Amino acid sequence: MASYAEPVTLTELVTISGGTSRMGSDDHYPEERPAHPRQVVAFALERHPVTTAQFAEFVDATGWTTVAERAPDPADFPGADPASLVPGSVVFTPTAGPVDLQDWRQWWRWQPGASWRHPEGPGSDVGDRADHPVVHVAYADAAAYATWAGRRLPTEAEWERAARGGLDGAEYAWGADALPGGRRMANTWVGAFPFRNEGWGGTSPVGAYTANGYGLLDMIGNVWERTSDVYAPRHHPADATPVPRGARTDLLAPTTSPQVLRVTKGGSHLCAPEYCLRYRPAARSPQSDDSSTSHLGFRCATDLPLGDGARTTRSSRP
Repeated sequence: MASYAEPVTLTELVTISGGTSRMGSDDHYPEERPAHPRQVVAFALERHPVTTAQFAEFVDATGWTTVAERAPDPADFPGADPASLVPGSVVFTPTAGPVDLQDWRQWWRWQPGASWRHPEGPGSDVGDRADHPVVHVAYADAAAYATWAGRRLPTEAEWERAARGGLDGAEYAWGADALPGGRRMANTWVGAFPFRNEGWGGTSPVGAYTANGYGLLDMIGNVWERTSDVYAPRHHPADATPVPRGARTDLLAPTTSPQVLRVTKGGSHLCAPEYCLRYRPAARSPQSDDSSTSHLGFRCATDLPLGDGARTTRSSRP
């Protein structure tokens, strides 16, 4: 693991006012429906995703071993060859040319030895990615970091309100057009998916793109971000009551189970209009608690007023 000359501090928190805004969309994927008003209590959200350097500081301070660095529990994979149950994670691999976009297995592979330290597997490192979002983090890893930081993971409703940046009902976090004036507003796939990427070709440094209306960076694209909500295939507006400060009774404790699915938001550098037009605030996707991939990260939130012990120092990075 590379060492960093500068001390890494927690990301500054941006206050998001409470109120009612639109959640979901009736215009795209079924799981985003129905669009409905959703009330959210005021909270604060980290300005950018947790970076590799910040996660390294957490690991150095706690000795935490991520889920990807542990051998899978045979009880979770009955019938699996024990020899295959080794530490590792899922890594994106471009194809040689056009393929059937219905079969995601053609560009995703299980890579033994892949982890947040080695994003592409053994032989790769994060020496030049200190300011990129950390990846290959399972839900338990993100929750452990949040606890260490005196924070928590955001709910889906909180995350979506924050991503909209005050543009209630807009298609994108920056307005109605995907490319306003021809300008790219987020790190998403550029080219023909999944074989030709003319963009970053992976994660980008946090803050490489313009902040949204609330001053939040990378809410769209770069990496999918975990939320604390258990996934359901549709929204349930009748149940859309705001969660009081400090009350998290709707959420399960962190697990490493492949059966527990939670909501991820924001899309990633792999999202392309012909395959995954999910670089929008309303978009959502399920991920199991044990999942860790090369395009999945997180950021933290906290209730207002700030709880005792929550550190609010400004990040030395963007």
